[in-house]
Formats: sequence, structure tokens, C-alpha cells
Amino acid sequence: MHRRSKICWLNEQYWLRDQLYWYVMEANRAAFGVDVCNVAALQFTEYHGEKKGGYEWHRDVIYKTDRAFDRKISIIVQLSDSHEYEGGDFEFSECQNPANVRQKGAVLVFPSYVTHRVTPVTKGIRKSLVAWFEGPKWR
Repeated sequence: MHRRSKICWLNEQYWLRDQLYWYVMEANRAAFGVDVCNVAALQFTEYHGEKKGGYEWHRDVIYKTDRAFDRKISIIVQLSDSHEYEGGDFEFSECQNPANVRQKGAVLVFPSYVTHRVTPVTKGIRKSLVAWFEGPKWR
């Protein structure tokens, strides 16, 4: 299975989207320089140890010709303390894995086209907030 998790969409939480957009813009100015706007899908995610919850290698970009916008920047906010679960490591395939990403409150911002995964949780529950900010189609 590609993904084993429980999710809840939070798309009506505009105040939360606006808070996350600040982090996205700071990272975008410092590192990415892509055309992005304050339009996003927000998702609360739980990975459960008893179900070996995880997410196999994937990219967040969705290439659809009928859409005017593409996902440009992904953001993850860690909501669990690292001692609340085992496994469940966030990893990149093409670049160095981030340090301290398991710390509660850690914020990770990266281009949506970067391949990444969450290894299976073996004990406890890993909780995170994920959002994907959009911009005009990639050229």
C-alpha cells in the first residue's frame, strides 16, 4: 500500500493556512524563488503503529492538464513528541535528511517536486499537519 494513515482535511481553517504561508514565504525567499500564492490544501495526518502507518516514496506535485495551478511548496508541522512513537522517520531521497524534524513543533518546508517518504511507525502515533501551497503551472 502506498500510504497507511488517517487523514482529516482542514481546508476551511483560513487562519491556519495564513500562519503556514508565512513560513512558506520565508523559505521561498531564502531558498526556492518559485511563483507561489496563498492557496493551499491542509491536512491533519496520523500514522498508527499498530497499522504500520507510513507513506512510501512520492512527490507532492500533481500534474493535471485541466488545472491552472500546480503544487509548488510543501510544508509539514510535527505535532507529536519524538518519544510518543517509534519509526515514522521523514526522509528525502535526493538530498540530505533534515535534522530535528522529529521535535514537536518543527516546521519543514520544501519544493513539492522533491521525493520523500515517512517510514512505517512501529509503535505509538505520529501526528503532523501537512499543507501544499500552489502557484501557476510549472514551466
